[in-house]
Parts: sequence; structure tokens; C-alpha cells
Amino acid sequence: MNIEDDEIKFEEGNSCRLFTYKPQHIGFIATRLAGTDGVSLEASKWAGIFEKEGFTCFYFVGECDRPPERSYIVDEAHFKHPDIREINRNCFGVLKRSSYISQRIHELRLRLKNHLYKFIRQFKIDLLVTENSLTIPLNIPLGMAITELISETGIPTIAHHHDFFWERQHLMTNAVWEYLNMAFPPHLPQIRHVVINSSANNQLSLRTGISSTTIPNVMDFDNPPEPIDDYASDVRKALGVEDDHLLILQPTRVVKRKRIELAIDLVHKLGKKAKFVISHASGDEGYDYECRVKEYACMLGVDAVFVSDIINEKRGYTESGKKIYTLNDIYPHADLVTYPSDFEGFGNAFLEAIYFRKPIVVNTYSIYSIDIKPKGFSVIEIDGYITDKSIKQVNKVLENEKLRKKMVDHNYEIAKTCYSYSVLHKKLKNLLIECVICEF
Repeated sequence: MNIEDDEIKFEEGNSCRLFTYKPQHIGFIATRLAGTDGVSLEASKWAGIFEKEGFTCFYFVGECDRPPERSYIVDEAHFKHPDIREINRNCFGVLKRSSYISQRIHELRLRLKNHLYKFIRQFKIDLLVTENSLTIPLNIPLGMAITELISETGIPTIAHHHDFFWERQHLMTNAVWEYLNMAFPPHLPQIRHVVINSSANNQLSLRTGISSTTIPNVMDFDNPPEPIDDYASDVRKALGVEDDHLLILQPTRVVKRKRIELAIDLVHKLGKKAKFVISHASGDEGYDYECRVKEYACMLGVDAVFVSDIINEKRGYTESGKKIYTLNDIYPHADLVTYPSDFEGFGNAFLEAIYFRKPIVVNTYSIYSIDIKPKGFSVIEIDGYITDKSIKQVNKVLENEKLRKKMVDHNYEIAKTCYSYSVLHKKLKNLLIECVICEF
């Protein structure tokens, strides 16, 4: 039954008032909604649920791959905009800021707020969903503008939080504490806060007094992936993987907290013919760690390849005529997935490996240990370094097809129960009803 068919009744004094939930226009706000980063992927899943329920979604962003007719793009909303980068350079890693930087913050705040008002008027937005833009302060003026807009209009808002600033050590030394306390996140009655793990729920409450709803990341486990088609049938050849070699996949960006050197240790100690495939580029955190990973792989004699140039969110061809694959094209060909991160907000790559029924090696990062492991998944765990025991476990799984199938099928069934779209649908429906009742 669609939400628009639902009737919400509640008592007010001695009378009973009736509210019928009508389809609304929902406005997503983010610095970027494009590509395969966790925020973009989860926003797409949320939007898909909303659309199925009769809502229409629009997007206020600095970069966007959503339908152009529903997108409102402002360059300064992107965290990579030169003015925003200048602000960040002068606000983080320092203890004081100049009056010039303060002035620039407020100039951009006003500019962005004016655009937000235009966005709401142009698309007749009834409800906002902020995707990490009130969470991690990669764009301080945008967070401040959104906060003031909500306070001035009273528009109901769902703040979807992925990464808080206190979860990033390099953001803890800063000269903008008053702005962080104001807007990352803001404590306003119009906002319903959503976090992706129980630790964030606890920390948000302890640090700010804000209560929140925990909605984990999900995948469409009710609909298994399609078989490999003709387009993706040559993936192993395109990646240079010989027939007698393993394809070991590291499906993440190349950033320090991913601890990719642990995966290189693993491949080295396995002593098997293998191609170690790293799917994503370094991104916005610099290239020093990528250089470190390349040097370490070379030192240990691990055949590591960086293939971000031929992996994108859509299929196509490079300028030189090489095929571009999606990450979903790569997963079915993998023999093993490595996920040695020491910190993750949740763990999309973990769910992806489970979805494609692949054995996975996981470093016991905190959210995995607290939220995911208790569900009963069968994985190969490491705890900060590679041991002989973990090598024996990997070899056993790779060499025993029956054991491997039992493991991945078991994991899929657990994920279907705990991390499917049906779970997301139920939680979002309850959240929307709460927003409407409170607004009414």
C-alpha cells in the first residue's frame, strides 16, 4: 500500500483529526551526488524508495549525475570548489582564523542560502533530506546556510548523517568550533536525525543531546545480481588476470584508513599466483598514500593494479577506446574480496561482497564489531595484522568450493534479513509519517 493511501489519525483533546499523507516534493541537499561513494549510493537508494511511494525527488548539489531537469547545481556547494578549499585550508589544522576567512565564510553562506531559497521555490520543495552536508564540515558555508534556512522557514528535514567531524582526527584541530557547534549538526526541532550505525547514535546523543534513528546502509538482497552478460564477460582479460591466477579485489578508494597494505601482506603471504585489483582512485585526500601502497606492493612482489580509469558508475569507453566497467561488472569475477579498513562509517564494500556472494577478509573495525558481526556473518577476520591462522583460513576457503558456497549463501540470507531494501522501506515510511505528524 502506498503512503498516499495511508490515513494518520491522532487525538487532540476530545476530538479526532484526520490527516491524509499526500505525495510531496523532496529536496536532497549534498556537496556531491555523483559516482560510487557511499553518500551518493545511499542517497540513490533513499530516492528510489521515495519515488516508489509517489514522491518526486529534486537535488541541490555542487556536482550531480541525477536528471538535469530535477537538479539545481551551485558550484560553491561542492567541497572541491577553490573558495571552499581555501576556507578549509585556513580553518583546519590551525587554532585561529583571519577576519578575511570569516568574511568569506559569511559571504558564501549568504550566497548559498539565497540559492537554497530559489531551489525550494522553483521545485516547490516540502521536505528536505540533507546528505552528510550537516554532518562532516567539508563545506562550512553550506552547512550554515542550510541550518539558517531550516530555522527561518521551519521546513521539515531529515538529516542523513554518514561521517561526523569528531570521527576524523584531522578535523578536530580547527578554528571554527562555533560553526561546528551551530551546524554540524544543528539542534533544531524541525530536523529528524538519521545515523548509519549505533556508535554514531550514541556519540551524537552524548555530544549534542540530539536523539536519532539508526538506519544502516542496505542493498537489494531481495533481487540477486544478474548473471555476467556479454559486455562484462572479458573483465579478467581486461584487468590482465591470467586463467591460472586469482583475482583479489580491493573495492575501495586509496586512502590511509583503508589499510590497503594489510591486503598486500595477505596476497604476499598466500604465495599464490594472483592479481591484486584496486578499484578506486585516491580521491580528495591526496596521493601520498597511493605512492606508499605502490611502493609496498613492489617491495613484496605483489602484482597490484590500479584500475580506476576503467571503472565508473556507468559503462562506456575511454578516449583511447578501452571499455569502462562498473564495479558490479568486476565483483562476479573476483575470487576474494579484501576489506582491511581500520575505520568505516558502516561498510558498503562489505555488503557488496555479500551481495555478490564472495568470501571476504575483514579487519575488525569498530562498527563491524559492534553492529555487523553480531548478526552472525561468516567471514575471515584479521585484527590489525595478517597471521598464519588467517592465511590458512583464506587458503581453505579458496580451495574448498563446497565450504565457500556454504559460507557465501549463509551470509546472503543474513543480509537479506537485516540489510535489504525492505528494511529501508519500513524505516523510511515510519520516519516520513513522524515528520508529517510533527509538522501538522
